[in-house]
Amino acid sequence: MKIAFYDTRPYDKLWFDPLLKEAGHEPRYIENRLDIHTLEYAQGADAICVFVNDKVTKEIMDRLSEMNIHLILLRSAGYNNVDMKEAYEKRIRILRVPAYSPAAVAEYAASLLLAVNRKTHKAYARTRDFNFNIDGLTGMDLYGKTSGVIGTGRIGQMMIDILKGFHMNVIAYDVFPNPKLDIQYVPLKKLMEKSDIISLHCPLTEETRHIINDQTIGMMKDGVILINTSRGALIDTQALIKGINSHKIGGVGMDVYEEEDSYFFEDWSNKIMDDRDLARIITFPNVLLTSHQAFLTTEALHQIAATTLENIKAYKDDVYTPNEICYQCEEKGDCHRRENHQKCF
Repeated sequence: MKIAFYDTRPYDKLWFDPLLKEAGHEPRYIENRLDIHTLEYAQGADAICVFVNDKVTKEIMDRLSEMNIHLILLRSAGYNNVDMKEAYEKRIRILRVPAYSPAAVAEYAASLLLAVNRKTHKAYARTRDFNFNIDGLTGMDLYGKTSGVIGTGRIGQMMIDILKGFHMNVIAYDVFPNPKLDIQYVPLKKLMEKSDIISLHCPLTEETRHIINDQTIGMMKDGVILINTSRGALIDTQALIKGINSHKIGGVGMDVYEEEDSYFFEDWSNKIMDDRDLARIITFPNVLLTSHQAFLTTEALHQIAATTLENIKAYKDDVYTPNEICYQCEEKGDCHRRENHQKCF
């Protein structure tokens, strides 16, 4: 197959190239993000492969159908950037990488927590200037504190294990609780009220969009630490800024941002930052913001490439894989693919 890869970086080519060429596929690496103009680079391809900030809109779907491209491969677990209904109506198949490395993201979330709490990022900046003053670097013991985990999928479960390793009292909230987990599920309000630390590990859906907002922030303990390595829009940016300014929120570690699409993965060091909210957040001394790198480990990159190759094979062989998502299954709840592969399409 000829596959056009969008929003690619050197590490994508490093991991994908050997596997694709061994399997007889022809990759076409495109540094630009996917839009209606860059889609023309996919002329003659059999499929496109996109990343988290590529927006696969109705307009894109219409053009893909005209170009006779009926396969979209996601190099990610989330698919909120894809118009699933339109994909179904255009008979365009969507296959994702549901779990490339839960440990990578959970461990990174824990590293943000430790850095924000003990202010190691600020200490590092000071010592680089030979400033060895430790005033203002006081943190708190995590031992015995309460941590609230929102979302208990694979990454959330890994985070729970890590937090328990710190001997914290861990509580959780999930729209779909997992009865097999050794964890205390509580209502969202109680989690907000009881937690010294809140860590977000849920997908972005209409139900979870802005789950952190003025109302939920008002429920939180004073000085709470908030960690987000999932999706930026889980947090209402304006509410977050107000929460920090009022000292309700004591620290924030974020690897994602609500309007990150135009900025993350790019070098803006010599440009004027147009996003005033992003510029404001970066100025807060108790905020550590990184640019969507929680997934970036060798193990995760290998798994993303390997799973994508498996998805291509499943598509070519026309066999069911749980990595495929469709509007029928996700929205209507009456997908028949497991019984008869052809009924969805």
